[in-house]
Amino acid sequence: MYFIYSFLMGVAALLLVPYWLVQGLRRGKYLSNLGERLGFSFPALAKLSEHSAGAIWIHAVSVGEALSGVALARRLKEAYPNRSLVISTTTETGQALARERMPFADAMIYFPLDWAFCVRRAFDAVRPSAVLVLETEIWPNFLREAGRRKIPVLIVSGRISGRSFARYQRWLSVFGFYLRPFLRDALSNASAFLMQSEKDAERVRALGAPAERVLVSGNLKYDLELPAPTPLSNWLATEIKRSGRSPIIVAGSVVATEEPHALIAFGTLQGEYPKALLVLAPRKPESFNDAAEFIDESHRKFIRRSKLAIPGPSSKQSGGNSSTATIPDDVTVLLLDSIGELASLYGLADGAFVGGSLVSSGGHNILEPAAFGKIPVFGSSMENFAEMASRFVSAGAAIQVESPEDVGVAWIELFRDPERMKKMSETARDLVADSRGATDRAVAEIAKRLDGIGR
Repeated sequence: MYFIYSFLMGVAALLLVPYWLVQGLRRGKYLSNLGERLGFSFPALAKLSEHSAGAIWIHAVSVGEALSGVALARRLKEAYPNRSLVISTTTETGQALARERMPFADAMIYFPLDWAFCVRRAFDAVRPSAVLVLETEIWPNFLREAGRRKIPVLIVSGRISGRSFARYQRWLSVFGFYLRPFLRDALSNASAFLMQSEKDAERVRALGAPAERVLVSGNLKYDLELPAPTPLSNWLATEIKRSGRSPIIVAGSVVATEEPHALIAFGTLQGEYPKALLVLAPRKPESFNDAAEFIDESHRKFIRRSKLAIPGPSSKQSGGNSSTATIPDDVTVLLLDSIGELASLYGLADGAFVGGSLVSSGGHNILEPAAFGKIPVFGSSMENFAEMASRFVSAGAAIQVESPEDVGVAWIELFRDPERMKKMSETARDLVADSRGATDRAVAEIAKRLDGIGR
């Protein structure tokens, strides 16, 4: 079974080689970290002591998972100071954010490609006592190797979206004779599945996870830590006060081709609030230049965050900001072409739009604005966060709409009704606070596997 899987992975890799080469040459992606992905070289691990207890390895595929894992990673580092804490990501944006939010980690690496020789080298280099995979990344060769080495793997804050589950079901309906026993065998190598909800638990059991190892422990994302002010947020707060700009709209995690929708929504608002300022934050760095072109095509003046003489998010600067940068009166859009600065800007927002929802992308996490007491407004495509979105909308803590124009109208109606806005803001903040606790439950389950293990 695993031979067929690895063979198909190899075929897929060969087909993708031209794309990887183009992306590597044009954008510097993939090639710079290929050694780690293949398991040949892990420079960050060289400084780890060979005499320390076995490492705790946390894998967070991208930005959302890295954000959700900050509190868990810090708790584990405090509870097990003699164990190295190794964080892996799959994407470069996830790696950048993890470095910024988890400076207490002992090493940051890229997750190996799921071929047996890559996985073995990675295990030899990290030497983990336990592996924590955030949000259900199923890599059969990785799980199999962990099982062979008797290393516990815990799926933490696991989820399987309706879209992903339907995709699995389609493949199982055609290739079930091969996939069912293969998935069952791969999943049997995980020691625990700590799922976000009962629905997620049902789905992972249906895919073949041993029922006795599946628990419902909640969503780590609710335990997110509010980010400290950054040099950019300090500067922007001062600049807003100086210039009298209002309202401030933050459109975060906007995916490719969704930028025009965010600009249409903002244009609807501008009809009533001409001094409004939009902070447009594309989800991925490769979209920064395209976003700039979309703004330019909308005949709006804008500035790029990268052109501002303000230190980056990891700067030690705090309090007042000495930058002389200003936002000209005719500029209506700040393009956030940086990584790691979006979360703190939600604290300054009067209105928030959560991207990936006005196009068929499945949506993004609404908890960052909600934790600040900002009312998340999002479109109809929220399949990846369906339960969370439904819960907030039903409680009157978020607004779901069908079109870009509806987003703008939603903001206008909120600003016209301060009492309603205040009530929804408080409800959003309370929902986040009342849903915390997944980190505590995860730490307790992890402790059962780690306590008493020497290496």
